[in-house]
Amino acid sequence: MAPKTHLHKELDALKVKLLEMVALTERAFHDAIQAYAQRDQDLAEAVIDNDSQINALDVKIDNTCLELLARECPVAQDLRFLLGCIRISIDVERIADEAVNIAEHSLTLSNRLPLPFQEDIFYMAQEASRMLELSIHALTSENPEMALKVRNMDDKVDALHHATIKKIIKFMVSEVPAIERSVYTMNIVKRIERIGDLATNIAESVVFIFKGINIRHHSSFDGFKEYEDS
Repeated sequence: MAPKTHLHKELDALKVKLLEMVALTERAFHDAIQAYAQRDQDLAEAVIDNDSQINALDVKIDNTCLELLARECPVAQDLRFLLGCIRISIDVERIADEAVNIAEHSLTLSNRLPLPFQEDIFYMAQEASRMLELSIHALTSENPEMALKVRNMDDKVDALHHATIKKIIKFMVSEVPAIERSVYTMNIVKRIERIGDLATNIAESVVFIFKGINIRHHSSFDGFKEYEDS
């Protein structure tokens, strides 16, 4: 095996930094959902306070990518990796922002009785979290086929989103005093659905990095056969 070039050592360090950002973001999402479930104000506030660490990593990753693009003039997959890292760090930072939104809504709901939809919300959050986990695993294992599976999982999260929103609206009609709580809860459900969308974006960036194919505007995409000879 040939020794790694200076550029590839820097790309490895960049990947480590990106994975650190992902780990903090995954924790933020998990803690935000736990704060909602347990009505834990301290945990919700910690999610909000820790967001600055994720923002700082986002800036560092962006600056490192731009510096390497200018200094090293990478080509082929190295170039796609840098461009993909910029895209992924943006989406990871947005996931962290959605976790903050969930934490803020959880603070508002912390002194109020929970609505009877917690299991639906936990399950939806679990699925969105799984999408994020698999999209990052697809990146670290250089597995674009796995990334496609993540993209297809988004339909399930969308369906859970629509079903839960319908349940909450139906509840609001019969329980007028719970309207305000219901609105905040619907916002949490929407944030979770958005996290699923952002995990899908990450998966699409993984496909771009390792296959050189932009699938972001394909309504459906099942494989790479049509591109194998291109």
